[in-house]
Amino acid sequence: MMRIIDPKKTATRDFHQFLLGAVAPRPIAIVSTMDEAGRPNLAPYSFYNAFSSNPPVLVFSSNRRVVDNTTKDTLHNILATKECVINVVTYSIVRQMTISSVQFDAGVSEFEMAGLTPVPSDRVAPFRVKESPVQMECKVKEVHTLGTHGGAGHLIVCEVVRMHIDDDILDENERIDPHKIDLMGRLGRAYYVRCSGEAIHTIVQPVTQMVIGYQALPPYVRESHILSANDIAMLAGLPSWPGKEEVLAFRNDPEIKAILEAGNPVDLPLQHLAKAYLSKEERVKAACALAIMNGVEE
Repeated sequence: MMRIIDPKKTATRDFHQFLLGAVAPRPIAIVSTMDEAGRPNLAPYSFYNAFSSNPPVLVFSSNRRVVDNTTKDTLHNILATKECVINVVTYSIVRQMTISSVQFDAGVSEFEMAGLTPVPSDRVAPFRVKESPVQMECKVKEVHTLGTHGGAGHLIVCEVVRMHIDDDILDENERIDPHKIDLMGRLGRAYYVRCSGEAIHTIVQPVTQMVIGYQALPPYVRESHILSANDIAMLAGLPSWPGKEEVLAFRNDPEIKAILEAGNPVDLPLQHLAKAYLSKEERVKAACALAIMNGVEE
């Protein structure tokens, strides 16, 4: 049964948690700003993402506090100076990031309180966070006020004018390696996710090549109780279903021959074999195994 949540009939603090628990994981930006007196400020935001690469645009939202409807120092500083630095949050600094979220008095340096190191920026006044492996200096283009009540956001649109990347997080192709950067993501309440190791999944689906689609799969594939919805979708993402010659050639595969020569019903073993192939991204082999199961090669 689906629970129906009406935002207008639900307490803001409760709807806020439903929203954050559902829209997750979210990247975390630890945003550095500076006030008119040159005092640094640092605060984390998970209402944050990239929205354009040309021009390079990042957007985050500094929300009004639900409890007392006050705004944050970050917003005040950005309205005054129109500059910020967005630093990524990795596992190695996630606890320091949480300290920077504490509501210190204006003028207190979150850099000092969290034990993070300020380093000068090239194009903007706010400091970068030395411990963050990616730091993006930004000019603020627009600030959109989304409401006046507690929980309302101020959408801050930033153009990246300089980006700093630690060489240690790049792979052999000069691209950011997700295991090396080891980012953290935010979920609802006090839940976080570490974006490295077994949490990383490689999913390749060419977008310029047409696929057969779900409706073109044989009914016995779509109705399989062994294959998961993701397994079936992997098959639907093939450019074509294997033909007779391809399937006949595949009958000589040692695993297929062993199943066929066992003299037992082959449906379940072939479906399990297809599932094993799909777990290794071997989609064509999986499709051939399923085609043999239905006697398509005859």
